[in-house]
Amino acid sequence: MSLYDDAVRVLKEYGDGADELRRTYLDHLANHPDGMWKACDAGHLTASALVVDLVHERVLLTLHRKLGRWLQMGGHCEPGDATLAAAALREATEESGIAGLTLLPGGPVTLDRHPIPAPCHWHLDVQYAALAAPEAAPAISDESLDLRWFGYEEVAGVADASVVRLLERTRARL
Repeated sequence: MSLYDDAVRVLKEYGDGADELRRTYLDHLANHPDGMWKACDAGHLTASALVVDLVHERVLLTLHRKLGRWLQMGGHCEPGDATLAAAALREATEESGIAGLTLLPGGPVTLDRHPIPAPCHWHLDVQYAALAAPEAAPAISDESLDLRWFGYEEVAGVADASVVRLLERTRARL
């Protein structure tokens, strides 16, 4: 199964009340066979994961180097990614520096479509949650200006609505 086929399967199975957005993603893939890749100027799917430490009730956010905003770990799919889940886990591991992360069972937590600067126009993000061990020690990557743990209640004060929504949906699933 290709990454494209996995994305279609994941989106068809996703049922968290976001039917219109899910349909937008599926239509995008149907109209753009290259819609998994950064080179697709009409937009492309991305995969991300909110890194959660359940014991300390906190999440790890990255201060994105290009955007200057606190976000979950994530980014573009790569040819070596077999699945969207694998892409999200790879991105979370690379950007957090934490080995041994595991994705929260049940597939994506939510979907978020957001505009990005030209030449591409949209990221269609498939968002997961990744669980970290309580003793996990993050290490900053080249993609970040900073990397920091935030208590659940602190997130709304530092991150945008999409990250807050991802945290809320993650906590509801826990």
